[in-house]
Amino acid sequence: MTKLDMTPGAQIPRTDVGPQTAVTQLLSSAAYRDTEVEALAGLAGVKLKEGKFFKLLRPSAGEAFSRAVLDRTLGKGRLPLVPSFGTDTRMVVEHCLAAQELRDARDRELMVVTMLTGVLFLPGTLIWLAVFYGRAYFKKSSPGREGFYNTVLVLLAIGLAALLALRPPVAGPFGLYFRVMTLAPVLGWFLAKRICLRSTVELRERWGALVAGSALAATVPKAVPRDDLDKKAAGLRASLERLTVEQETNVQHYAGAKGLLGAGMRWGDFQVVEELRPAEGQVDFRAFHPWDLARRITTRLGSLGQSEVAGGGMPHVAVQQWLVMDIPEGADEIGRPSGPDMDGYRMRDFALQTIANRQTLGTDSRHRTSAQLVLHKGQLVSTVLIGVTVMNNTLRVSVSGHALGPLHSLFTAKPKPKELKVPKTGKFWEERTVILPLVNNDDVVRQALRAPFHKFPTLLSWLGGSVGLPEPFSLRGAWADRTWTSRFKSDDVLFSATPVVNAVMAATVEFLAEHDVNVDRFSNRIGILKSEMQGVRPFKADNYDAG
Repeated sequence: MTKLDMTPGAQIPRTDVGPQTAVTQLLSSAAYRDTEVEALAGLAGVKLKEGKFFKLLRPSAGEAFSRAVLDRTLGKGRLPLVPSFGTDTRMVVEHCLAAQELRDARDRELMVVTMLTGVLFLPGTLIWLAVFYGRAYFKKSSPGREGFYNTVLVLLAIGLAALLALRPPVAGPFGLYFRVMTLAPVLGWFLAKRICLRSTVELRERWGALVAGSALAATVPKAVPRDDLDKKAAGLRASLERLTVEQETNVQHYAGAKGLLGAGMRWGDFQVVEELRPAEGQVDFRAFHPWDLARRITTRLGSLGQSEVAGGGMPHVAVQQWLVMDIPEGADEIGRPSGPDMDGYRMRDFALQTIANRQTLGTDSRHRTSAQLVLHKGQLVSTVLIGVTVMNNTLRVSVSGHALGPLHSLFTAKPKPKELKVPKTGKFWEERTVILPLVNNDDVVRQALRAPFHKFPTLLSWLGGSVGLPEPFSLRGAWADRTWTSRFKSDDVLFSATPVVNAVMAATVEFLAEHDVNVDRFSNRIGILKSEMQGVRPFKADNYDAG
């Protein structure tokens, strides 16, 4: 996403994404990982689906993550996405496309090797595949005797290969075929290992650079049409643009105890409720609409970035008008309104104004003003919702706080060399660390077998397996950890809410006074609320013990 810096001075285009860069890079790094796919099963809501030949054709964590994200964000007929606050979703998807392109280039080379040294010598290839399948089987069923069984299987295969090479069962051209039948796959394995190692090193470099915070750009040549007839590239570019526009929606969803989808659970609620009475000396107060008060509050919130004390302004406060829709806590998809009230994925201002001014008692759609801060380089998203409600002559101004914590620790893991601790020779009570190769024999076989199917991702998922993402899906909100395990992040959530509440209440009193409303009782209520906020503590505000 490209933004323009509109502060005074030279207008220089900014190509960064502000305070959200770190989280975007961490999520993007998952596309380049070469770890086992089982690592993704530790993420909330992720389901590992094993394929028919999972042991031989299983995907890596990066392959499974990229395929799942691309299918969910760019697939035809996909369900709506929950906004990912504090994250550039398009950039993450572009990195998934870039990682897929790197693997496709590797698979094209591996496919040639597999066809020439594997498929042409299929009987010998099947013998070696039986060995690797047996290794995978005993690794899972008998881990204690895995080494013994592996040695036996390899010796049997080597013995059979030597026998066929020295004494083929037939003479002539078929005899020559039997001689090289079990040797050609070994040559193919050697070539495939070099290809796999080169690809793994490149993927790991990108993984490490993104986790370290490098501004590594993703190149997606597939999204650049070569001419007017390149419909595939044009369609991909349109899907990416659609993804960007959808993330800017102002229609949000509240899912019970899950809180505001994409923004986290509600941790606190502050309300001022009082009857509207005319000020002293006035027969009646001047009529107003809730939208008028909401706009005044919005104007006051816009001044949070300013302070009479140097450095006291709150940075990057985004104030917006939202439509919040209520959905069941267990809902597996979201929906948005349609018709003339909508402009693409956004509800038009006049429609929001209509909802804000109407009586919402008994409805599932409410207007809310949001003040959102993206802090700690995107690892913390603090959102405050402000609601203005009038029932009869009673005005209620509610302020609720929501917090979205840091990403799961899986996304912050850096690439490490593969190591194994073994007992020292002669000192079995001590251990030494052995550095293992980045690509072992099992990885070479797995990638070489997957290569011929890289043009058929659906078939490859059926054969090797895939992962299912949690629904409703938000790339940022799906895998957020708890906020309250970090001292400073917890403090920032609590501290940042106080100026917002103060601004809301000050704007409310000012607005009511201008409309000849008696503000004495409101001022008293606000004073009590501020006293309570001196020792505010987070709690599960959406969990009610009411039977």
